[in-house]
Amino acid sequence: MSTPLMAGISARVVETPRLRTYALTAGDESGTPVVFVHGNVSSARFFEETMLAMPPGYWSVAPDLRGFGESETKSVDASRGLRDFSDDLRTFLEAVGLTGARKPHLLGWSLGGGVVMQYAIDHAADVASITLMDPMSPFGFGGTKDTHGAPCWPDAAGSGGGTANPDYVKRLSEGDRSEESPNSPRNVMNAFYFKPPFRVAPEREEVFVDAMLQMKVSPENYPGDMQTSENWPGVRPGATGVNNAISARLNLGGFSAISPQPPVLWIRGADDLIVSDNSMLDFGTLGKLGYVPGWPGDDVFPSQPMVSQIRAVLDRYATGGGRYTELVVADCGHSPHIEKPADFRTAFLAFLAGA
Repeated sequence: MSTPLMAGISARVVETPRLRTYALTAGDESGTPVVFVHGNVSSARFFEETMLAMPPGYWSVAPDLRGFGESETKSVDASRGLRDFSDDLRTFLEAVGLTGARKPHLLGWSLGGGVVMQYAIDHAADVASITLMDPMSPFGFGGTKDTHGAPCWPDAAGSGGGTANPDYVKRLSEGDRSEESPNSPRNVMNAFYFKPPFRVAPEREEVFVDAMLQMKVSPENYPGDMQTSENWPGVRPGATGVNNAISARLNLGGFSAISPQPPVLWIRGADDLIVSDNSMLDFGTLGKLGYVPGWPGDDVFPSQPMVSQIRAVLDRYATGGGRYTELVVADCGHSPHIEKPADFRTAFLAFLAGA
């Protein structure tokens, strides 16, 4: 690790039968447990300020997922959707005593939101509450066209490992810390993770760039392998890696029927460019804007209605007896806990108290 942890944050490595997991912790280990699950191309270090701001009586725990941060690297089996990550999280929580009688509150950010939803599908009885912060759609990223998650193409073309910007992937693998290209990790973070012109303090920006550059770039991890397709835009999901695990083949719609049903807080930035009904990283949007030639039109490949898909699943959750609250944070992008920390913490802590 190139930059020391913030004062008050501790690190541990937890050996489990599945994965050697690196995790950050803060607060009283005997307190109410809150588990933070990070997003794609990031790590637990994006939660340090949030963990330190938790009041007395809470124990904050933030693991790095496989292939991210300082955790062990193992191949992601995309045929299992997000179950590799969910199963890793399960064995980690078992190892630190957060299953059974001691249920944690779970917060999932972006990709982590999908991991938390999968974990709740698998282990609903062991979850005290769920916070979904700018979560990915339950139906993956890219390549679906309605609120039920119907794929635009039978082979899920337009999603998966082949949709990642190759120059961005190359710069990640080379450890690019520059600002010379819109595709540098630093510039991608500042353009998409946050709403411009917001930027974190320079010393924290370096920590976050470090975390991004720890992403394990390979066909087995990020972004994953790719396959060609006869359907626009010419790529379909492969068999391994993160982006294939969250392709249009993913279906977390079963979240709406979990039992028991812990309370859910859905909090998101109003100006999120990543998770949106018109995401600027979605091929439907890019094709419509003319950035990807050959777009077959809205009737075949519209922008994925990501926010509407999340709401549809949560509405079904509520119809089945569950409870959820949606909070939209104004003038905020993909990271409310960093961009609007006071607004986020007020809502999050009130939710935990009520849960």
